[in-house]
Amino acid sequence: MRRAVRVWAPHASGVDLVLADRRVPMTRDGEHFEAEVDAPDGAEYAFSLDGGEPLPDPRGVRLPDGPGGRSAFFDSTAFGWTDDAWTGTPLEGAVLYELHVGTFTPEGTLDAAAGRLDHLVELGVTVVELLPLAPFPGAHGWGYDGVAPYAVHEPYGGPEALQRFVDAAHAHGLGVCLDVVYNHLGPDGNRLPEFGPYLTDAHGTPWGDAVNLDAPGSDEVRRWVLDNVRQWLEDFHVDGLRLDAVHELHDDRALHLLEEMSRDVDELAERTGRLRWLVAESDRNDPATVTPRGAGEKVGGLGLHGQWADDVHHALHVALTGETQGYYADFEAPDALATVLRSPFFHTGSYSTFRGRGHGRPVDAASLPGWRFVASLQTHDQVGNRATGDRLSQLVGPDLLACGATILLTSPWTPMLFMGEEWGAGTPWQFFTDHTHPEIAEGTRRGRRAEFGSHGWAEEDVPDPQDPDTFHRSRLDWSEPAREPHARMLAWYRDLIRLRRATPDLRDGDLSRLDVRWDQATGWFVSRRGDHLVLVNLGERAQRHDGGQVLLAWGDVATEASALVVPPRAAAVVRAPL
Repeated sequence: MRRAVRVWAPHASGVDLVLADRRVPMTRDGEHFEAEVDAPDGAEYAFSLDGGEPLPDPRGVRLPDGPGGRSAFFDSTAFGWTDDAWTGTPLEGAVLYELHVGTFTPEGTLDAAAGRLDHLVELGVTVVELLPLAPFPGAHGWGYDGVAPYAVHEPYGGPEALQRFVDAAHAHGLGVCLDVVYNHLGPDGNRLPEFGPYLTDAHGTPWGDAVNLDAPGSDEVRRWVLDNVRQWLEDFHVDGLRLDAVHELHDDRALHLLEEMSRDVDELAERTGRLRWLVAESDRNDPATVTPRGAGEKVGGLGLHGQWADDVHHALHVALTGETQGYYADFEAPDALATVLRSPFFHTGSYSTFRGRGHGRPVDAASLPGWRFVASLQTHDQVGNRATGDRLSQLVGPDLLACGATILLTSPWTPMLFMGEEWGAGTPWQFFTDHTHPEIAEGTRRGRRAEFGSHGWAEEDVPDPQDPDTFHRSRLDWSEPAREPHARMLAWYRDLIRLRRATPDLRDGDLSRLDVRWDQATGWFVSRRGDHLVLVNLGERAQRHDGGQVLLAWGDVATEASALVVPPRAAAVVRAPL
């Protein structure tokens, strides 16, 4: 097969394309080098800059031997797609399901995950959100230390396995969202700076130098990011992307990368006739992230389609568990839960004790619908970044977990579940790595234990991220959903999602219509959703409310003298009396 190969290497005097049996001198074209060769799919190749060691392609789609090896040719157009009738899935009305390929099944592959799609269909979710798939050193990890954003981790099955997964998901009526990381590159196996200024010290991030979006040479780096967005959405038929920690995408240009990205994605959707969308993880509490772009020369927002709303998680977590350490301290406020059920941000300019400063901006209820904000009870971050990776189901009993699910799944936000949450999984999800560089491995181990040791944990109680057992403990146990108390919890999640889908009031994103009451002292929560009421009792004493038709209940909700009696740690969704 004839292939055109091109690489950006602005500082190199010469570049050779290195194949298994020969070196091919490449022709300079400005800051790029080009060559044409005959090579089959799977043939390995690399680039040698100025006679140096062979390096993998910065845009390589397959790395058979991981980041330390060579790239392999992969024809993304060769796959036999069967989803021609698929037109995408909207974020509005969606229920997301966050999934880590390596721990979702015992096999830890995309093909094995595809074998569990029936479970997700029966659960009622509409979009599968895959944690990052970019290759990283070793076999297992969270995926946020990837160094080759164009490729798919080979132990998961490689790029064709992702195409098979997406095609199978669409055949099941499920959309696919891919978590991507553009704010940094992993510390182990990153060779991109040898090609050009992919990183800059003009900005710093928690992981070191920032990806170069605005310094000299950044035009090509931005193009590298934007072309990768197009690759996933077009070549792999992915429906949406979750953009990791966009507050660490440092870009001082007038046209921010995120605005440019949202424009490109909207143009792609229009051209292909398929819905595509972008969801940001952002720590800024800034509604401009999802405010539409301005028309013509008019300045507007960044135009992303959705963003995570971690404040909702934090307020729910505090209400359910009583934990108030660290950033949870802000959400001890008596009005916190009610606030985040009316607006996605608790801090809208108010003082954050955790940050030691004012934080956030208010959301305009008249212009931004609730579905643009993704909310959750549990996420990979909020579980895995606990010292021992304990899930909410390991912190509270089934009754409180069901109450939390009731609030989330009847809220105006786009709800997202973390894999296993739906049955109250008994397995933890811990922080695990498989670094192959001894110094990085030891530094990760010591850093993790020191971090939690400073918060009062005995260091020996913090799992070793490099220990394979830490990874193995984090796998879901698929025997749990068939036995109690997990089976009852799974049925509750299914019923809540089914009722949300069937009842427009319960997914209504109009923030101007919200009526939420919360009494922290008694644990009594009441939300009016159109002609429906959500009654949740987190307290220790029964609560009464004017009667109505009970559509769904957790616990022995009873009717006494035309009033509904909700016992402790119980919940009900009610059609309100006329």
